[in-house]
Amino acid sequence: MSHDHDHAPGGPGGPGDHRGRLAVAFAITATILLAEVVGALLTGSLALLVDAAHMLVDAAGLALALFAAHLSLRPATSQRTWGFRRAEVLAALGQSAILLAVGVYVLVEGVQRLFSPPEIASGELVVFGVVGLVGNVASLLVLASRRAANLNLRAAFLEVLNDALGSVAVIVAAVVIAATGWQQADAVAGLLIGVLILPRAAKILWETTSVLLESTPPGLDLDDVRAHLLEVDHVREVHDVHASLIATGLPVLSAHVVVESECFSDGHAGRILDQLQECLATHFAIAVEHSTFQIEPAEHVQHEHPSHA
Repeated sequence: MSHDHDHAPGGPGGPGDHRGRLAVAFAITATILLAEVVGALLTGSLALLVDAAHMLVDAAGLALALFAAHLSLRPATSQRTWGFRRAEVLAALGQSAILLAVGVYVLVEGVQRLFSPPEIASGELVVFGVVGLVGNVASLLVLASRRAANLNLRAAFLEVLNDALGSVAVIVAAVVIAATGWQQADAVAGLLIGVLILPRAAKILWETTSVLLESTPPGLDLDDVRAHLLEVDHVREVHDVHASLIATGLPVLSAHVVVESECFSDGHAGRILDQLQECLATHFAIAVEHSTFQIEPAEHVQHEHPSHA
């Protein structure tokens, strides 16, 4: 059985290298940001100002995501045994936290403007809304095919998607103001953008926090894992089962496995280890090199702490 212990996701240009897509999305987002800042100053629109603030956060988030993607390709060392694989998690955490703050600000400012709306230049507003929408759609096309690759890319994709929906809201507000003169449409559009931001940001924040707290990976039932391991011949007990997610697509698991005492004298312990690792790889998609088992005889439990279960 081959044991490959390289924890890097692939070298530059390989299947794990998403820097090119992120760089293109960042360039597009930064361009739209500059256009919307100019537009917000010219029109006085809250919706466009909020969308520009959102774009600023997204541009910073994409830059952070690009940096994290670069770090994640660095090889493991004796000081960092997983390399920088968790850089993508930290980047997604930072993006989601900032988005939550922006979303709260939008809701507060939007409610205030409902009661005292400023005059909005609807003609210019629709132009800048269209510019933003076109750029966001281009970024979405760049990121769409790889958005499920990791948390970092998923957070970036969701941010650009929210930007696109925000641009649609800006365009609709401009049309309503031009057709009816109802200036509050701008505040309503700003509030809608805030409502779009908050739940998605909260979801990414929850997922990244769970990874950092080393919670059990989603979809992995440790009781089911234990039951499968107990089906391996000569295994009598499984305890101290721990599982966590280092980064997207990289679950790890460790456990203490009690086997029959004679397995240590007849040389069968090594075969049991292979069977345990193969069981995890087959049934739970945990790579052989990322599962760790302590094989022990029944009498070893006397030397362990009582809290071990």
